Amino acid sequence: MATSTVVDWLLAGDVAVGYLTTRDLLGRDDPDLQARIATEGVGAALLAARGPDGHWGRGFYQPKWTSSHYTLLQLSQIGLSPLEPAARETVGLVLDGCKADDGGVSPSPRAKPSDACINGMALGYASWFGAAEEQLRSVVDLLLREVVADGGFNCRHNRPGASVTHSSVHTTVCVIEGITGYLRSGARYRADELERARSSAAEFLLRHRLLRSERTGEVIRAEFAGLHYPSRWHYDILRGLDSLAAASIPRDERMDEALSILRGRRRADGRWTPNRAYPGLTHVPNERVGVPSPWVTLIAERVLLAYPH
Repeated sequence: MATSTVVDWLLAGDVAVGYLTTRDLLGRDDPDLQARIATEGVGAALLAARGPDGHWGRGFYQPKWTSSHYTLLQLSQIGLSPLEPAARETVGLVLDGCKADDGGVSPSPRAKPSDACINGMALGYASWFGAAEEQLRSVVDLLLREVVADGGFNCRHNRPGASVTHSSVHTTVCVIEGITGYLRSGARYRADELERARSSAAEFLLRHRLLRSERTGEVIRAEFAGLHYPSRWHYDILRGLDSLAAASIPRDERMDEALSILRGRRRADGRWTPNRAYPGLTHVPNERVGVPSPWVTLIAERVLLAYPH
């Protein structure tokens, strides 16, 4: 458990960090604190960037990090109230105006196929902001069609002419998170199938020990052992562990290496620093390398609370 000094530091920072610290580390929901996210700090800055057309950026997916898609993802992750009218309205615009023929949401609705990674993220934030179950059924159908033979997900799985038999950790974690958000919302359409798909996806990550190749045992990419916030569509061990904790996946010895790396990255003062942010224009400044990050610290503490020694 985080020390009182670290908790006090988290509570004294951005109101969204304070709310999630109260909820996830201290076990107390605070609706009044959550309501302030819309008018203070990061939450207010993100909401203020919304355009008069109801979208962020130039619509659903452009420019990358300042688009409606990634802004809604971040707003859901920082705990903005699910009742926030602006976010709910934009979710409606996405679901009504960006559906492809295959049922998924797509940056190019006329083009097939839809991307499982994008749709995993969209399922999560749309569920958080109260989208009706009926609006999400085609997204659920798409994702369940996209389970790869090895149990995970890969955004290239349904590409014309592709023969994909191995999943991507990036896509898999996005879908795990999306399914968790959907099931937490109380939606029941194909819920049992989604639970099985999430379990198989979690097993895929565990077979890789969250960062190693099944074939060679080597670390897949050095950046997977880093800690990033926000992750966007990217995978790292912090996000992988957090997704498993949120899905209530039991402690497994195959998590041990990733958990050891995470504990080893904790500074003497009990805080964590981030790796370099993924490049691209953003609405709010990125976390600074070498400077203790409230967001990375919060998520790391959340993981270690779920998976203690």
